[in-house]
Amino acid sequence: MENFVDQSQPDALFPLKGDAARGPSAAGTIRGDELLVWRRALLRRGGGAVDLDWLLEMAGGLSWSQMQSVFLHPERSYRLDTSLEAIETLWNHHLQTDVPLQYLVGLCPWRDLELEVGPGVLIPRQETELLVELALSLMPAAVHPRPPLVWLDLGTGSGCLAVALALAFPESSGWAVDCSDLALARAETNLERYGCRNSVRLLQSHWWQCLDVLQGQLDLIVTNPPYIPTSLLANLDPVVRQHEPLLALDGGEDGLDSIRSVVAEAKTYLAPGGLLLMEHHHDQSNAVIDLLVSVGLSQPQSHRDLEGILRFVSARQVAIPGMQFSPFP
Repeated sequence: MENFVDQSQPDALFPLKGDAARGPSAAGTIRGDELLVWRRALLRRGGGAVDLDWLLEMAGGLSWSQMQSVFLHPERSYRLDTSLEAIETLWNHHLQTDVPLQYLVGLCPWRDLELEVGPGVLIPRQETELLVELALSLMPAAVHPRPPLVWLDLGTGSGCLAVALALAFPESSGWAVDCSDLALARAETNLERYGCRNSVRLLQSHWWQCLDVLQGQLDLIVTNPPYIPTSLLANLDPVVRQHEPLLALDGGEDGLDSIRSVVAEAKTYLAPGGLLLMEHHHDQSNAVIDLLVSVGLSQPQSHRDLEGILRFVSARQVAIPGMQFSPFP
């Protein structure tokens, strides 16, 4: 059991896939009916089936489609990458301490990536994937020759957006900025994991504090700042409230403190025609649009998340007259 969670160290991480050799006792095959009995026993202790099946996939290597096969063909045998005892240890620890399963496994699937995550860094959310999709659909490319695209991930956290943008725009030059050294270390690991560390500069800064060199240079700014009103933090699920960094969640009294800091200087840093994309709380759309208008950004627009909720905004720096743009292919 030495490769798994040490109960005396609540934030110990499960070895990443392929990162640790596992002995014969750590893997093997099991009949589907035996697996279902084990699964029912664990669910009786608490937690949800979706979470347990996620753990079976990430720690045990049993995919969602394979799990469906277990239900349909319990008489068959299925291979696990590690032992049920090890997975059970993780599940019990999660139930007892509310430590996120992503922290215990050390990985978080996000978009088409598997990102390393750990304590002190916000776990990437599914809705934030849409910031990348918005960048792909809204980001203009000048028709006339120009230097490579320059973008900024402001408050990079795990580096999820930075990795996605570096892969989407392989000829670009990117900056990933955060005030947390833990976040920057994790972002660097994930950039290296996907072979795009050399195209992205990492910088420790509190919002715009150390970014003067980028004034007027950015074609794209993406940011997912803290936006939860302080009064609502107590209502968050214990898995989030007790373990994920409040620094990445607490947006102040009205949830807009960090958003104001971002918007106040964005116009100074955007190149002509440059695009700002930002995530916000589910009820802040009108307030954020007003902030964008107040600083003179053009074309402010709200965008919906996967559930149809206004969750994102975009706006542009005024373009140079006569400047022509076409979408990226």
